[in-house]
Amino acid sequence: MSAAVLYTPDVLGLTIQLAAYPWDEALPLKGEARSQSCGSTIAVGLALAEDGTVERIGIRSQACAIGQAAAAIFADAASGRSPQVLQEAGEAIALWLSGEGALPDWPGLETIASARDYPARHGAVLLPWHAVKRALSSGSDRS
Repeated sequence: MSAAVLYTPDVLGLTIQLAAYPWDEALPLKGEARSQSCGSTIAVGLALAEDGTVERIGIRSQACAIGQAAAAIFADAASGRSPQVLQEAGEAIALWLSGEGALPDWPGLETIASARDYPARHGAVLLPWHAVKRALSSGSDRS
């Protein structure tokens, strides 16, 4: 069995896209997640619009390239989505990584689909979704 290539130019290119989502301490909802397998961390800050959808995102990353790419993929498509959609996407991605189901319908996710073949990177793929779940459940500023 040949393993899929993990660190493609597209994956590495996503890592620099995080610059479009600078961390802002003024964002009212904050959450952080850490991968137990690799030690990577991602913090997500959010501001919600009046209708409850994501209006602004800030990301602070100390993660491997897969974690950074996952965070960019998350941030690029999260604006305008409801907390429920974000939670459902995270659950679908976790199921897919565990070998159940097809690749979830989240824009850009196919770019890091090869990470499914590397169980040690599954935690990094899930970092932004775990962090946003904590941010949404915080209900207040978490510094």
